[in-house]
Amino acid sequence: RVKNFEIAGGAADGAFCGQYAFDDSDVYKVIEGAAYSLQVQPDTALENYVDRLVQKIAAAQEPDGYLYTWRSIYDREKAAGTVKEPTLGQFHRGSDTRWQRVDQHSHELYNMGHLYEAAVAYFQATGKRALLDVALKNADLVDKTFGWGKLEKATGHQEIEIGLVKLYQVTGEKRYLDLAQFFLDVRGYGDIYMQNHQKAKDQREIAGHAVRACYMYAAMTDVTALKGTEEYMPALNAIWDDVVGNKMYVTGGIGSSGSNEGFSEAYDLPNYSAYCETCASIAFVLWNQRMFQLTGHAQYIDVLEKTLYNALNAGLALSGDRFFYPNPLESRENVERSPWFACACCPSNVARFFPSIPGYIYAKRGNELYVNLFASSETTVQNVNSQLQLVNVNIAQQTNYPWDGKVAIRVEPEKPNTFTLKLRIPGWAQGDAVPLDLYSFPKHDDSKIFLFVNGKAQPVVIRNGYAIIEKKWKKGDLVELALPMPVRQVFANSKVEADADRLALQRGPLLYCLEGKDQPDSRVLNIMVDGLEEVS
Repeated sequence: RVKNFEIAGGAADGAFCGQYAFDDSDVYKVIEGAAYSLQVQPDTALENYVDRLVQKIAAAQEPDGYLYTWRSIYDREKAAGTVKEPTLGQFHRGSDTRWQRVDQHSHELYNMGHLYEAAVAYFQATGKRALLDVALKNADLVDKTFGWGKLEKATGHQEIEIGLVKLYQVTGEKRYLDLAQFFLDVRGYGDIYMQNHQKAKDQREIAGHAVRACYMYAAMTDVTALKGTEEYMPALNAIWDDVVGNKMYVTGGIGSSGSNEGFSEAYDLPNYSAYCETCASIAFVLWNQRMFQLTGHAQYIDVLEKTLYNALNAGLALSGDRFFYPNPLESRENVERSPWFACACCPSNVARFFPSIPGYIYAKRGNELYVNLFASSETTVQNVNSQLQLVNVNIAQQTNYPWDGKVAIRVEPEKPNTFTLKLRIPGWAQGDAVPLDLYSFPKHDDSKIFLFVNGKAQPVVIRNGYAIIEKKWKKGDLVELALPMPVRQVFANSKVEADADRLALQRGPLLYCLEGKDQPDSRVLNIMVDGLEEVS
């Protein structure tokens, strides 16, 4: 992938390396992951390596800002009369001219979206503008080319919409946000696989390719939040309910069908042929995070947590160097993690996602400080609006979660001040396996949730999924939370035929997995459980 930039930039000779025109995006995703890592752990060697990559990327950019190595290399070969047709499979190759197949499978704009995300992340981590300048030059070309009264085409693989939003957030240039909305609103003339079958605002069911869908709905949520518009809300709410209520696996994985790497009918959730692409889990987490940021409701973090711990996490081996692309829920010794894939979207997506997890733990809005995920961590939340003053708040967690439900949180403002701490109380700790009724516990567990402030027991008052603590905070304040973690049976809705007479076992946020490689024989496929509790 790196060599393609060298060839496009004139530093090396040869034809395009690889099978897919979207391979550029893998380099961008790795840079984005490196940027998140550098934010929490400076690493001179890593930063120097990224700087060298940025130089190669900049050299590959064409004078007007266009950047797509397959296209640049193909044009050069075509001009020299050395091109061999087809250089890539028709489905994944580029096109004879720029933008010709941009609303199909050329992935030009998809690559550029990942470029924008990487550029913003690296600028925020290091203050270096070289990659950001490349991204802005490219975005200006896209803005000049696409829009109402210009080239009115949708994206074949949604992603640039998210990247444009990030460019707007870092530059304040509203035209990037407007362009993101254009790419959403221009849809409605094409294939359901790409969510182009209806206007984005009119869609009510999730369908088609899972990664494309969740990237698009994440961007719709961004635009809704930043523009204050309500036009996408009926679609976002209905589609989220459709996923969580009808089409999500008990692990939080999405996209049951391998034929379209996406969705089929409601309740069609086979276990053996489950696709559950790792990239789809990442995309679903991205969308849920944005829905929380838009609404402040914990149900989105509940689903995010389920997906993170059980579907997304499974895509990476404990060794850190082997990966799942699909993540079936049942196998017969026919599934094993791989060190790489020709289509490497999942390993590179994992590489950018895991270093970003620190950004999911805490949040703030006005005088409210949220604790969303439980993990040993420490940070300073800046500019909490306290008694009309802006104060920085140091917050630190000590916990063995998810193996233990005990969480100790130190809350220390730079000076004593009054604000609201909101601790997420997971739905599973309140008796709900998931929001809506696709999965459920057979009975409500009577275990209690305990909350202490400076050793004194507090009533657990829950609103929108959060325990609310409002007080004048001072240095040394300690909040302790104890969540019950009995092992619970989980049953699927009776409409899920694949799960008839089956159950899952869950403790805290974790689903149990009977991993065949850990068992002495194949009896793992025939385990019976005595004394099943009927769902009331």
